[in-house]
Amino acid sequence: MGYRLTIDKHREHAIELMELLQDEIGSELVTAITSASQANEPEIFEQRARVKEMTDIVERLDTPLARQLLSVADNLVKKSVWIMGGDGWAYDIGFGGLDHVIASGKDVNILVLDTEVYSNTGGQKSKATPLGAVAKFAAAGKPSPKKDLGMIAMSYKNVYVASVAMGSNDGQTVRAFMEAEAYPGPSIIIAYSQCIAHGIDMTKGMNQQKLAVESAYWTLYRYNPLLAAAGKNPLLLDSKPPKTHVREYAMNEARFTILKRINPKMSDHYLEESDLAAKEKYDYYAKLAALSYDKA
Repeated sequence: MGYRLTIDKHREHAIELMELLQDEIGSELVTAITSASQANEPEIFEQRARVKEMTDIVERLDTPLARQLLSVADNLVKKSVWIMGGDGWAYDIGFGGLDHVIASGKDVNILVLDTEVYSNTGGQKSKATPLGAVAKFAAAGKPSPKKDLGMIAMSYKNVYVASVAMGSNDGQTVRAFMEAEAYPGPSIIIAYSQCIAHGIDMTKGMNQQKLAVESAYWTLYRYNPLLAAAGKNPLLLDSKPPKTHVREYAMNEARFTILKRINPKMSDHYLEESDLAAKEKYDYYAKLAALSYDKA
C-alpha cells in the first residue's frame, strides 16, 4: 500500500514539474502524457514513448527543475502494484489490513493464494478452512463454514473481484488477471491453491481443482465495477451448474477422509451439509448474475 501511495505522489510531483517546464517541453506533449489512458499494454507502450520524448528534451535543459523531473519521470508510466499472500493472512490474521487496502480505492491488486489452511506454519485452521475439514485446532473437522471473502469485497461496489481455479478454467484465470490489472482501482483475485496439507498427490492438483468446480465446492466468477458503470450487471458467473456431489471431490483428500475413518457418521453429516451449502451458494451467485442492472 505504501508503495502505491509513493508512486502516486511521485507521479503528481512529475506532473507539477512538467507544467512548470511546459514552455520548454511543449504543451501538446505535456497534455498527451498527463491525459493518456494506460489501461492495457499497447497504451502503456505508447506512454513510455511519450515519456522518453519528454525526458530527451528535459535532459538538454540541465536546470534544477529539469533534474528533479528526471528523477521522478518514470512514475508517469503506469506501475503495476501487487500484494500476494495466503488465506491465513487474507481471511484471518491480516484481514484488517486487507480490508483497509480494498476500502482505500487505490489501484492495488491483491492475489490470495487460497490453500484453506495456514500452510506455512504447520496446517492450522483458518477462516478459509471449509466445513468438515481436519486441520490443527480442528481435529474433529471444522464445525463452521468457510468465510466468503469475495462477497465481502464485492459489497464495496468499487472493487474488482474474481475467484479462479486454473485447473478448471485456465482461460477464465487469464481473463481475471488481465481485467484486474486493467481496473483503475483495488482488485482482488482469490485463487484455488492446492497444498500438501490437503493430503493429496500434488501431481493431481489440477484435477482436484476441476472436481472442486464441477461439484460447486469452488465457484468461478468475476465482478467488474466497470460493467456497472456501463449499466450492466457487474457479476459474471463463469462456473457451470454443478454436476457432481462434493463427496467426489472431498474423498480424494486426507483432510476429509481422516474424519471418515474416525467418525463416519459425523463425516457423512459434514459432507451432506457441504454439498447443500455449495449448491445453495452456486444458486445464489447465479441469481445475482442473472439480475437486470439499473445504474440509476
